Amino acid sequence: MKKVLTSLAKYPLFLISLLPFPLIYLLSDLLYVIIYYAVGYRRNVVQMNLRNAYPSKTDKEIYSIEKKYFKWLADLILESVKMASMSKASMKKRFRLVNPEIIEEQFAKGKPVMLVTAHYGNWEWGSLALSAAFDEPLIIVYKPLTNKTFEEMLNRLRSRFGAVMVEMKHTLRKIVSYRSQKYWTVFLGDQTPVHQQAQYFTTFLNQQTAVFLGTEKVAKIANATVIFGQMNRVKRGHYEAVFTLLTDDPNATADYEITEAHTRMLEKVINETPQYWLWSHKRWKKSYKIRN
Repeated sequence: MKKVLTSLAKYPLFLISLLPFPLIYLLSDLLYVIIYYAVGYRRNVVQMNLRNAYPSKTDKEIYSIEKKYFKWLADLILESVKMASMSKASMKKRFRLVNPEIIEEQFAKGKPVMLVTAHYGNWEWGSLALSAAFDEPLIIVYKPLTNKTFEEMLNRLRSRFGAVMVEMKHTLRKIVSYRSQKYWTVFLGDQTPVHQQAQYFTTFLNQQTAVFLGTEKVAKIANATVIFGQMNRVKRGHYEAVFTLLTDDPNATADYEITEAHTRMLEKVINETPQYWLWSHKRWKKSYKIRN
């Protein structure tokens, strides 16, 4: 039944995507009222995560971030729906790459690129903006969802401009198939590792956190340049990506050095503008036994 309902939902969602942006954001304002006030979607999770991350902030400050977060989340949902009908020209207008030369320089050297970003800003639009901006194949690594029909819908949106969607466990196999050409791969560095595979822990947002090691491991195997992608929200409906080179020689770095570098960069970004990170995700729901 869930699969049938999800399939049926595709058609009205596509019709919504055809609406002009002013109406999209009018719907977003309504959605905010529903998810925040009427439903109270994961408000307890958001509040708990914010209080644990920022114990020195007052109740008023936490409440302010929480409200801004849910307003942004409503925008993110409707903007993701809008992806179904956005043209390349529209995407390039609304999602600007500030310094694409950072990536272009690596392609000119014949180097593959591992771009590590996060659930921040609008990573969904980012998948379209990045694939629209470069001719080189873009591989987007994703964590599978429980609802496979919804996963298929999302992946179709993300790959509209040519990106190749690859499930996390198949990453190395896919990259090997591209080894004879220039390519780049996008990882979400704030993914939660599978409980049994948690190997590295660090303090992230004031909490002991198991960190995803995929970017570092794959970069060393592929000898790929690692770049951090910061997805900033400029204003409503407009974003920008800023790229920072982490290393062009991954095998010269110490174990976990790359992982620690992109984790610290993300933490800095979140601390500066916390409302644009995915606080409703149960990032710290599991307790891990730290291995020696």
